Amino acid sequence: MALFLALSYICLLSTTYLVYKQLRRISIRSVPGPPWKSWLYGNFPELLKGQAGEVDFKWQAQYGDIVRIRAALGEDRLLVSDPKALQYIYQTSGYRFIKPPGRMELGRLLTGSGILLAEGDDHKRQRKVLLPGFGGPEAKYYVPVFFVHVGKMVSKWKDLIESTTDEQSAVIDIPSWTSHATLDAIGEAAFDYQFGALDNSKNPLTIAYTNLLFDTFAVPTDNSALSLCLMDWLPNWVIRLFVEKAPIKRLEHVRATRDLTRQVAKQLLNEKYEALAADKPKRDIMGLLVKANISENPKTRLDDEEMLGQMNTIMFAGHETTANTLTWTLLELARHPEVQDRLRAEIREKERVVFTRGDTEFSVQDLDSMPYLTAVVKEVLRFHPVVYNIERVAARDDLLPLSKPVTLTTGKVVHEIAIPKGTPITASIVGYNRNKDVWGEDAHVFDPTRWIQGNMSKEVPVGVYGNLFSFAGGLRSCIGWRFAVLELHAFITEVVNNFEFSLTKESERIRREACGIMSPTVEGEVEKGSQLPLRVAVTSRG
Repeated sequence: MALFLALSYICLLSTTYLVYKQLRRISIRSVPGPPWKSWLYGNFPELLKGQAGEVDFKWQAQYGDIVRIRAALGEDRLLVSDPKALQYIYQTSGYRFIKPPGRMELGRLLTGSGILLAEGDDHKRQRKVLLPGFGGPEAKYYVPVFFVHVGKMVSKWKDLIESTTDEQSAVIDIPSWTSHATLDAIGEAAFDYQFGALDNSKNPLTIAYTNLLFDTFAVPTDNSALSLCLMDWLPNWVIRLFVEKAPIKRLEHVRATRDLTRQVAKQLLNEKYEALAADKPKRDIMGLLVKANISENPKTRLDDEEMLGQMNTIMFAGHETTANTLTWTLLELARHPEVQDRLRAEIREKERVVFTRGDTEFSVQDLDSMPYLTAVVKEVLRFHPVVYNIERVAARDDLLPLSKPVTLTTGKVVHEIAIPKGTPITASIVGYNRNKDVWGEDAHVFDPTRWIQGNMSKEVPVGVYGNLFSFAGGLRSCIGWRFAVLELHAFITEVVNNFEFSLTKESERIRREACGIMSPTVEGEVEKGSQLPLRVAVTSRG
């Protein structure tokens, strides 16, 4: 009986909401878009169920950079990859495009009350406290930490290769290694915490974070797409009750990981406060955040829940994203041996400079001064943005400016689109990063030299790094983008300097699995989780 009443309430609420939307003065119904096959599901499941970017590219080619799609029960949404529209949503408009309620509560389940979920003044306050932990001077501390952990991975790969029959090469499943190495690196750099993931320690957090996003969000169904839409129409307390109590295995896994992370985070946070009180502050990110928070005006300080939320956010956002980006980098280097050879030559030339001056490690300045390395990193971030789409909702009636005019289904040509309050918007990171108006006709070709030749449009500034949208932009840009880029530079430098990567039969059929982040899987073996088997050989020093 209770279930029947709950379902009746949801249906009544949904119907009322849709009738209200139909009667609105402003409508986006005349924006071009694909036909929908089902009133119940719309064509939103197509966007969620395909490979990451697959449907974005198809609809972008057919309908342009602003596409109307239908979600559950005929609800209209926009898929946006237009540079000027994205600039408006993320920069010009301030905080007028907010996260949908359903995504907010799912995000809260993953990260708690961190900066990813903050809006408006709360976001400004949190960002101000967080900035000192991610500034330029701190990079000098983090880079040696990155090299320690990638060096450990390199050593273990060499042992693995030496144990093979020919002692020349081995097939290595890249994601499992990069995930463990980056987890160890962020544990030390961010929290002064030892996960021991590369040493196969039985740390419960290491086990919990392994394949967390894949296990939670991979292989979505029509019904899961329907649930995501319906959640956005429910009161927050109903959504929160669902994500906290629903006996769903995937949610139970996330809840258990969240609780375990909070337990460890509380202990670490107390240690940071004690170290600061003893005038022995730590230089890890959380140590710097605690110091910055203490010195803030009491009215603007973060409370303990918000501080714990930052720790969860750093773990969640800074681990899998970097690990997967590194994995995609090695795939592209295996696909393009000429790129790999040129990159290795640049790294070794810089290494000679480092040794000549009497140093044994690359510095931040060394990493920044390798133009081809920077070009490769930017091209991977463009070609394989690990976070491929972001959801937003218009908080009020608004006008969305366009980079180029759109012809509506009525025949009218418009240079801006009126959108009603409550319009859901999918900001297509993959779509923008392959937009031919920005990157040229070869936007779907992996080519690092585009960054050296500078053959891309800079007319509309969108992103914080190379005008990519991979770290978002404006007020909501990723606060840790510099940290992530330096970590990628350090890891790529070390592995390419030591190894040569080539394709295997399995790696020639890699999918870009859409599971909250873009994760590599082998076609026909998706149930095995994230995989990228590459042949790895120790490089000659001749």
